[in-house]
Amino acid sequence: MDILTELETVPLGLPPGLEVEWLGVSGYRLTYEGVSIFIDPYVSRAPLRRLLLRRPALSDPALVDRYIHAPGPVAGVLVGHTHFDHAIDAPALARRFGCAAYGSESLARLMRLYGLGSVVVEPGRPYELGPFVVRFVPSRHAKLILGRRVPFDGELTCEHVHGLSPSAYKCGQVWGIRIEVAGIALYHQGSANLVDEALAREPVDVFLAGIAGRGWTPHYWRRILPKLDPRVVVPTHYDNFFRPLDRGLRVARGMKLDQVPEEIGAVSASATVAALRGPA
Repeated sequence: MDILTELETVPLGLPPGLEVEWLGVSGYRLTYEGVSIFIDPYVSRAPLRRLLLRRPALSDPALVDRYIHAPGPVAGVLVGHTHFDHAIDAPALARRFGCAAYGSESLARLMRLYGLGSVVVEPGRPYELGPFVVRFVPSRHAKLILGRRVPFDGELTCEHVHGLSPSAYKCGQVWGIRIEVAGIALYHQGSANLVDEALAREPVDVFLAGIAGRGWTPHYWRRILPKLDPRVVVPTHYDNFFRPLDRGLRVARGMKLDQVPEEIGAVSASATVAALRGPA
């Protein structure tokens, strides 16, 4: 049994009625009492050639229809930062479900390109979205370029939808996202870095932990795990996000997913590591 198959057998211990669906990369759907929120949804999967040739990378309606489902109303689309693999599909989902998108000034700029509004969030402010209470925590993106720079850093400034090549989706402000629902707390971290002083010591039940770039962030697990003290850590953002979903999810080169349980165990004796199956 490989490590991913093994981790997929570990239960998250969620309260009855709470669904957590992984959409690939850092994308999730959370549903409770028939109401859903989406976090960093990205199913359109821009191919690598669009990045290399600076071609537009836009949401694909057919793929959104195939892979994005909600059993009832959607209370919001939450975006932790505006890199293309986190934000391409956010406008399409906000329009489809008639809900607001929540995130940075860069997200607001992206939404305006589609004629849509958004909520520019305030750090620490609770947002009540149906049964979910959501708070945004200032965070940082891992420095993936040899540990020195964040790719496509800065604010999104594109002036036209058709100028949205993958490199035009600038990072913008980065947020960690805390979600409280059904008596538990979850924390979503789209990139493996943090602002230590912004993250309070507040235990969570489930840590949806972006692991890409963790090796470039000094002492990442030692800094974040004592703050969150999670019961379960769910590694995320380890799949090849250029690969179309209909070809199946594949662990990206260099992710070292098999080392994650040992890395976490060296810092936390109580956290369990689990994984979710991706979309089929």
